[in-house]
Amino acid sequence: MTTWQEFEQQAPGLAPRIRARFEAHKHHVLATLTKDGSPRVSGTEVDFHGPELYLGSMAGAVKAADLRRDGRCALHANPGPGTDLAGGDAKLSLRAVELTDPAEIAGYEAGLPEPPPGRYHAFRLELTGAVLTEVAGDHLVISSWHPGGPVRVVERR
Repeated sequence: MTTWQEFEQQAPGLAPRIRARFEAHKHHVLATLTKDGSPRVSGTEVDFHGPELYLGSMAGAVKAADLRRDGRCALHANPGPGTDLAGGDAKLSLRAVELTDPAEIAGYEAGLPEPPPGRYHAFRLELTGAVLTEVAGDHLVISSWHPGGPVRVVERR
């Protein structure tokens, strides 16, 4: 799987634009898989620390249970107010890996502005794909990337 830093190295023109969409707003939408395989969407926050992208969750939250059972997920950046999608519409395909090593958990906590209140789950998010859709005049520009491949750009009119 691919770290955020590896994504930045493989797609230097796309990764910063997608990161900007996730840093523009605090809350985003996470899609996970329930026990029966149906989708579940939840609000969430993400954190960039060094080479990694992380997600935290309150202990016992259903999204954490979903991710512990099946780490496949998708993350949609909050598009913000209005209808112009300034900066684009960013989506990530991911695999969440729960942090269990005490040293990794300590590193995660050290990168946070303040420690989480109470018990929590933390997940490292490994990228399996990224898409940024932008409006350019009268058409859409869709930039997509998958690990090990080039950025593909498609225009739809």
